[in-house]
Amino acid sequence: MTNQQNVVVLDVISRGVSNVLPRSSLPVPKSFSPQDLKMLLMKRFEAENGGAKISAWVDSMRASSPTRIKSSTTASLPETDDTSSWIVHHPSALSMFEQIVAGSKGKQIVMFLDYDGTLSPIVEDPDQAFMPKEMRATVRDVARYFPTAIVTGRCRDKVYSFVKLAGLYYAGSHGMDIKGPSKSCKYKKGNQGVLFQAASEFLPMIDEVYKDLVEKTKSIPGTKVENNKFCVSVHFRCVDEKSWAALAEQVRSVLNHYPKLKLTQGRKVLEIRPTIKWDKGRALEFLLESLGYANSTNVLPVYIGDDRSDEDAFKVLRERGQGFGILVSKLPKETNASYSLQEPSEVKEFLKRLVDWKKMSQRAAKCA
Repeated sequence: MTNQQNVVVLDVISRGVSNVLPRSSLPVPKSFSPQDLKMLLMKRFEAENGGAKISAWVDSMRASSPTRIKSSTTASLPETDDTSSWIVHHPSALSMFEQIVAGSKGKQIVMFLDYDGTLSPIVEDPDQAFMPKEMRATVRDVARYFPTAIVTGRCRDKVYSFVKLAGLYYAGSHGMDIKGPSKSCKYKKGNQGVLFQAASEFLPMIDEVYKDLVEKTKSIPGTKVENNKFCVSVHFRCVDEKSWAALAEQVRSVLNHYPKLKLTQGRKVLEIRPTIKWDKGRALEFLLESLGYANSTNVLPVYIGDDRSDEDAFKVLRERGQGFGILVSKLPKETNASYSLQEPSEVKEFLKRLVDWKKMSQRAAKCA
């Protein structure tokens, strides 16, 4: 409560409710004590501010959930002045491919890949977000030539069950749960796989929140609550927009009991995460350090992602002045990424070209 609110409550107590509250307000019994009156005003204040918070959440839910453009072989960004300007500042990574690889001369490329919306299409049921076989084969090839990490908001074990490739680094729960290849890897320092968990003490709390949210949201059709180990995701892709405010209210009612947790948002998903200073950008830096490239100038990190949470990694790369981010989006968005791709099929094409370029470079080096 602010000083101003304290003054209002004290003023009411000293002058009486009839002099402060309008006659249309809730009737106050004559037997109300100053403490009862204070509690009444506090509840009213909390209700009003809670309503404002829910309204802001719903507005943010709409902003982070643009209308989807159906995928097709001919789909492209709509031609508008704003789009043209955006493309100038975030050109296609495919059209700029030669410039990108030219900038990698003498450097080790390290690949960081988001999962949903980047390696797999966005689907209504998050449990059905399977990676296409061609994409898996492409990522396998990429990992043969470059250190490669999957960085996702998903539970690490869950995303591994989708990707099913042993030679990669996996950073789940927005980078709070990291594990490297369990077997011998030419990029790894030492024989033990990298294992890092930034928020282990939050695991019991996350389990509690997951159970509470399942119970609280079961009456809202289309809601999917997912336990991602170090965070909880509330998917509202299949929830009628008219129910978004009710859903946000239920999430808020649970979150209010956990001041050590915070709410973030992605593409039609609300995410409850620990309030620690750790995100996908920190995970990227940790993995570069684990690979021995913490202060190296001979490395070119490339991060490809489609979600708001990927901006933390894009920002790190921009601030380092080293490497670059590639945003996967059909619509112009404010981003720290340097380049863009429209959908997972273009991501696959970019990765294939990267592998082909590396093969040609190695053959040319042998013949030299």
